[in-house]
Amino acid sequence: MTSLPTNGFNLDLSGSWTLTSADGDVTTSITLPGDVHTALHAAELIPDPYFGRNEEVVQWVAHRDWVLERSFTLSEPNGDWFLDIDYLDTVAAVFINGSPVLLADNSFRRYRPDVGDQLKAGDNVIRVVLHSGIAAGADRQARQPFYIPYSTGNSPIPNGNMLRKPQCHFGWDWNIAIAPLGLYGTITLRKLETARIEHVTTRQVHNLDGSVDLQVSATLFAKNLGIVPVHFSLDGERVRLDVGVGTGETVVNHVFEIDKPRIWWPAGSGEQALYALTVDLPTEAVTKQIGLRTVELITTPDAAGSRFALKVNGREIFCRGANWIPADALFSLSSPEKTEDLLRSAKAANMNMIRVWGGGFYEHGHFYDLCDRLGLMVWQDFMFACNLYPSTEDFLDNVTLEVDYQVRRLSSHPSIALWCGDNELVGALTWFEESRKDRDRYLVSYDRLNRTIEQAMKKAAPDAIWWPSSPASGYLDFGDAWHADGSGDMHYWSVWHENKSFDNYRTVRPRFCSEFGFQSYTSLPVIKTYADAKDMNVASPVMELHQKNAGGNERIAGTMFRYFRFPKDFPNFVYLSQIQQGLAIKTAVEYWRSLKPHCMGTIYWQLNDTWPVASWSSLDYGGRWKAMHYLVKRFFQPVAVAAIPSEDGKQIRFSLVNDTLAEVSVDLSISILDMRGERKHLKDVQAVCTPDGAVTAASIDVADLPAGTLLAWRFTASNGMGGEGHYVHGTYKALELEPAGLMVTHEYVEEAGSVCLNVTAKGLALFVMIETDTEGKYSDNAFDLAAGETRRITFAPARPLEDGQLPEFRFYDLQSCQSVD
Repeated sequence: MTSLPTNGFNLDLSGSWTLTSADGDVTTSITLPGDVHTALHAAELIPDPYFGRNEEVVQWVAHRDWVLERSFTLSEPNGDWFLDIDYLDTVAAVFINGSPVLLADNSFRRYRPDVGDQLKAGDNVIRVVLHSGIAAGADRQARQPFYIPYSTGNSPIPNGNMLRKPQCHFGWDWNIAIAPLGLYGTITLRKLETARIEHVTTRQVHNLDGSVDLQVSATLFAKNLGIVPVHFSLDGERVRLDVGVGTGETVVNHVFEIDKPRIWWPAGSGEQALYALTVDLPTEAVTKQIGLRTVELITTPDAAGSRFALKVNGREIFCRGANWIPADALFSLSSPEKTEDLLRSAKAANMNMIRVWGGGFYEHGHFYDLCDRLGLMVWQDFMFACNLYPSTEDFLDNVTLEVDYQVRRLSSHPSIALWCGDNELVGALTWFEESRKDRDRYLVSYDRLNRTIEQAMKKAAPDAIWWPSSPASGYLDFGDAWHADGSGDMHYWSVWHENKSFDNYRTVRPRFCSEFGFQSYTSLPVIKTYADAKDMNVASPVMELHQKNAGGNERIAGTMFRYFRFPKDFPNFVYLSQIQQGLAIKTAVEYWRSLKPHCMGTIYWQLNDTWPVASWSSLDYGGRWKAMHYLVKRFFQPVAVAAIPSEDGKQIRFSLVNDTLAEVSVDLSISILDMRGERKHLKDVQAVCTPDGAVTAASIDVADLPAGTLLAWRFTASNGMGGEGHYVHGTYKALELEPAGLMVTHEYVEEAGSVCLNVTAKGLALFVMIETDTEGKYSDNAFDLAAGETRRITFAPARPLEDGQLPEFRFYDLQSCQSVD
């Protein structure tokens, strides 16, 4: 039972509710915000959906309707009251004291129904009926004027494209398919006193003298005539306006003139300067995090086609980043803290952009607040992915309201650089028999949806950047952007889905690659959370269920045959899968960065996982860094050196890339490594790279490389950055690697609560990987050592070690991985 708080205007209804199946068979409690599956698991009514093959066991949950209920007390319910609800998933009816107050069918909208007539003094009951999304999808598909196909490969649960909820809830080639339902945001009873704030939006005018005019618009809603004091506050300046409001919406404007603005920059390009903007009424306040900056999308024609480059504050920025999917398949298992950990790992790996992919959520506010603070630009998809969608009037009206709300909610964040209409819907026109046979019908239907999104976005945020689809070669261009690299953004999947070699990445020259990826297995400590020892075989039913991409396990194994000697056991199979994943993405990024400014962005698929699964992620479910993420940190470094073979295979050039504003000089030392780990110095090079440039620092003839050796290098840059690497001309399996003879000493640093490991090699050690079941992060990993070299690694546990008890560490390297002792 909850009573009204002392301010008398807001009653937060989150917390403990009763959860009951509509047929009455199941009853337990649920904490809102939260999801039904997690509540049932907490009550031991279903097993852990993520463990073993339990995904198959819990399918019944999504086929039922569920009822959420709680009571609350009001002493004086007089006046105008409304419910404030968002992230309601998805087809739902809300009742107060038995009377219906809301019928909802879009988890991406905010609902504010009037409820004053349904309230009474004393005890009240609120009930939310969540209808099965599976049943609702089937019903809506049956009512379409013609069939609307969905991707059966991605969605084993059908007809998710009929519903405005995260499409990945119905499956995907990396997600568990259990169609969750629940309420993941606000549920609050509010009293309307004169007026309430519907939206606060901003526009920026950057003047030639360097000053900025910040135009703030507050949309108020009232039911009756009245006058309300509105305060606008920014950076110590506070202004009061007494505003007359009428029935419906009233827009109030104020302009802050900022003579000496602090400018917001993406990570690596400058300060993330932020201002707190507050608009408040006597009964409520809305605060937004504001960054002053300009963003342009450059699409000017050139000899290759047309450019695709983001310009922030007048400077073109090379975008280095990854695709974001929901932080967890089940909302209750996510948290702001877990999201922050994932985004901080992105920043730590030298990223400056995150693409919020169109099959998940428009994320909660804390996600974008953190991107603002970290300097992570956001490529924001609208939530349409890999399916075709209805274009009936009711569906488009629903989408219009969704887009209007989300764009007004989010567009003031300085991190949001671009809004994109959808993910891969143009390509999806070619995926289904129905749309191939009648392309005109489905193309017109798609265009109606796409145009609806565009118009609603431009109305809500006239200055925001619109890109119609990803991938797309241009506006109103419905061509094949998967393989056309001359214009627009590209999704390049030939290496993974078509089983082409890593070298194939060097056959395309994207202007901006917003998706490309290669799978690996999730790390052994994570596998242990869902698989018993007997199931730790890549062909076991449990491991196959935790591989959602058809043929994925075979492709991982087949790639190993192509490049490596086969690993000796399951743990090494997992390790080697992560090494080859990192090498694949490294090959692409290093080449495409060397093409700068022809290419101005590499956003790989994908940053994170929604549950423990084999996937394209560089971060494990739970936030551990896979081997690839350590490689990402190196190849995304603003100043980086890479070895890239020529097209004829006769030379290897050293590409020097500089994403900073200043010219850098680099000292580059090139050597040859033999199988004993001995270095033979080849040459020293000094090279200079202009700001925001890419040059060839040196070239080596392949003929100068003795058989059975590696090319290795180290560099230091004038700005303090540095790094090292190696290059194999051929395959790793051709190398007669000798035992590395790794020796390790441990030291517990009590005051820091961390463990220092000194790793020394007697011979050549490639891709040394340290692993422990204890959660935590390493200062470095997946590194190389030549003979006699030592690397000092710090392991910071996620939680304090009990009595300084050292974790049990495991060590992998390429030679020991592939040899039977």
